[in-house]
Amino acid sequence: MDFASFKEMMRRHFHLDLNSYKETQLRRRLDAYLVRRQLPDYGALFQKLVGDPAAYRSFVDYLTINVSEFFRDPERFRELESIILPGLLKEKRTLKIWSAGCAAGAEPYSVAIILEELTPGHLHHLEGTDIDQNILARAREGRYPPEAVRNVSPQRLARFFTREGNFYVIDEKLRRRVNFRRQDLLNDSFGRGYDLILCRNVTIYFTREAQDRLNDKLARALAPGGVLFIGGSEMIFNYRELDLEKIRTCFYRRRAAKGDNF
Repeated sequence: MDFASFKEMMRRHFHLDLNSYKETQLRRRLDAYLVRRQLPDYGALFQKLVGDPAAYRSFVDYLTINVSEFFRDPERFRELESIILPGLLKEKRTLKIWSAGCAAGAEPYSVAIILEELTPGHLHHLEGTDIDQNILARAREGRYPPEAVRNVSPQRLARFFTREGNFYVIDEKLRRRVNFRRQDLLNDSFGRGYDLILCRNVTIYFTREAQDRLNDKLARALAPGGVLFIGGSEMIFNYRELDLEKIRTCFYRRRAAKGDNF
């Protein structure tokens, strides 16, 4: 089975769209996976994935580069805390927020921490989605190594985390505030009316065509005046065509809202 046939069979059997990933990067990672698993070719890999659900879960975990870190890119998160979220809260008391491609959950929990400080005790609608069920189980557990919390202040560590050996466990109250679920960003439908969507360091692994499709879906999922927060190495070149305006580095707002102060 050649590379193209493998991708097609994965699409048909698992509904996993590997054609949307950058081919050179994808092929390099798959070839390394064959060596790691001591498999001779793509055909053997496909048969292994079909016959062993655990092997498929492991494969998806390997394929999706799960980097999870609290307040990743601290300068941007300071802007989120001091400018973006206060601006949104002026318009709505309860926010609907989605972390798309949330990995082990550090990103939506970071937002939950900020919201607890800005609106103590108030419940917002917080979602975290990822294609990888294994990483979502870790997100629900909320247990992190020291490197994941390196950007968390000592005050926040003391208030929102419990130290258990070499790990930091997020407060149960905050864990209950984030709803985690599986979602394939490329193929599944999206909800609507989000005030803030974080989709950071996700599209860099996709082809330009897949990036454009995903950005269009994300823009449509925003409420008027809602904000899309992307990664520092990402750009939306056609944001005007998506009815977005760039308001700050990494932040885009859906048009058709008045009175926002960013």
